Amino acid sequence: MTLDRLDLHSHSPDDTARFAAALAPLLDAGDTVLLEGPIGAGKSHFTRSAILQILSVPEDIPSPTYTIVQTYLSPKAEVWHADLYRLGNAGEVHEIGLWAAFEDAICFVEWPDRLGTQAPTSALTVTLSPQAEEEDRVLSFSWTDPRWRTRLEGIFDA
Repeated sequence: MTLDRLDLHSHSPDDTARFAAALAPLLDAGDTVLLEGPIGAGKSHFTRSAILQILSVPEDIPSPTYTIVQTYLSPKAEVWHADLYRLGNAGEVHEIGLWAAFEDAICFVEWPDRLGTQAPTSALTVTLSPQAEEEDRVLSFSWTDPRWRTRLEGIFDA
C-alpha cells in the first residue's frame, strides 16, 4: 500500500477556504474526506468552504458538533458533514448511518480517529497543523488510493 502526500501552506482562513474550494469540484458520490487536527485547526472552516462550493448556492452550514451529522442535497450527491468528537467508540458510528453514507454520499468526517480501523481505505485525509503564526496552517493531503494522485495533480498550483 503506497501512501502519497501533498503539503500546502495556508497563511489565512481565506487560503484554507481556497484550498477547500479547489478540492470540492473533484469530489463525487462515494468519496470521503477525513479531517484531522487539534481543536481550532480549521477542520470545520475547510469543510464549510468545500460544501458551499459543492452546493453552488449560499446555505447556512452549521457545525455538526452537537448534532453529530449535518446532511445536504447537492446536484452531485448527498453531502454528509460528520463531527465525531463526542462519540466514544466506532460502534456509535453505526447508529448514525455513516457507514452507508460512505458508499453513496460525499462525506467529510472530522475526528476520524473515532472510526478506529473502520475508516474507508479509499479516503483522502486532510491534516490541518497550526504553525507558530496564529493563522498559519500546513494542510497535508494524504492518500493510499492512487486515484487521488491523478485527481489532485496541479489543482493547487494556481
